[in-house]
Amino acid sequence: MQFLYLFISLFVVLADQGLKSCIVSHYSVGEVHQIIPGILSFNYLQNDGAAWNILTGQMWLFYGISVIAIGVCLYFLFNKKYKNALFDVGLALVLGGIIGNFIDRLHLKYVVDMLQLDFINFNIFNIADTAITIGVLIIFIYLIFFADKDDQNA
Repeated sequence: MQFLYLFISLFVVLADQGLKSCIVSHYSVGEVHQIIPGILSFNYLQNDGAAWNILTGQMWLFYGISVIAIGVCLYFLFNKKYKNALFDVGLALVLGGIIGNFIDRLHLKYVVDMLQLDFINFNIFNIADTAITIGVLIIFIYLIFFADKDDQNA
């Protein structure tokens, strides 16, 4: 069953890296194109920090955090003690997102961001960021609403 979750992670990585490659090949930094008018645009940015461009240029810190986070995700995915489909899907999304951004940091020394929400003033992000956010939300939902029930059934 773990292979299903690794497949989810792989899908996130491939979608993230594929879109990033397309953006880098066809856009100049700062170039913006509307995709869904009033909702979504592509805006190519190079981010050498974390979310909201904090800790700019601290690449070694991000390498370390990424390696540790990948290890933690894999530990929980492969540990028989923590088996719940909702929890594992959340972990798989987080794992794929971390790897997607880690590839950029290793290869480019920055992360390619391109998704811009036009209806709200929000930071530009990428598929990996989206997967991490959705994955963390799913994990929180599991921990808040279902983890105690799993413990009682064990």
